[in-house]
Amino acid sequence: MINTKSIPDDKVLFDGVSLDHWQVIDYEGHGVISIADSCIIIGKGEFISGIRWTEDFPKTNYEVTLYAKRVDGNDFFCGMTFPVKESFLTLVLGGWGGSLCGLSCIDGYDAANNFTSKIFYFGTGAWWSVRLRVTDKKIEAWVAQDKIVDFTIGNSSLSLRLEVESSVPFGITTYKTTGALRDIKLHMISE
Repeated sequence: MINTKSIPDDKVLFDGVSLDHWQVIDYEGHGVISIADSCIIIGKGEFISGIRWTEDFPKTNYEVTLYAKRVDGNDFFCGMTFPVKESFLTLVLGGWGGSLCGLSCIDGYDAANNFTSKIFYFGTGAWWSVRLRVTDKKIEAWVAQDKIVDFTIGNSSLSLRLEVESSVPFGITTYKTTGALRDIKLHMISE
């Protein structure tokens, strides 16, 4: 059984009003990043568009929760890059044509080509609750109540695709797709 008891003083990463502590990543041909209706809108670009957190971010024993939705397009609307000890990974939601989820990259293989790959049908216009949990030994992720990632790190090599390296330490990107984000929170956890 997972102990999900959070340490007090969880951190709100987006206040619904401003992009304080966030930076627009200057990808070539990126979409417009804006705030509307207490949401961050990552506009559809030629390829990748996104934002990155500019403050310190934990390396382990944390959870990130947020709500995400695909507004337009048919590829990933939430590519969440995050630290795992001294490495980084990306949780891909809705990639490779709209429904593929998983972690990029494990032992050099991206989410479409490793054992974390899973199909989940998101559609367009629906809000999805997302929870990512990172500990020294495991990475887990849920969309709504469905566990989509249950990865034991072991001796695996963790890395990023070149395209999202500028998202570190924590960032969210889209690919040829407009995505919306709200209620982004960081929770420190104890195992």
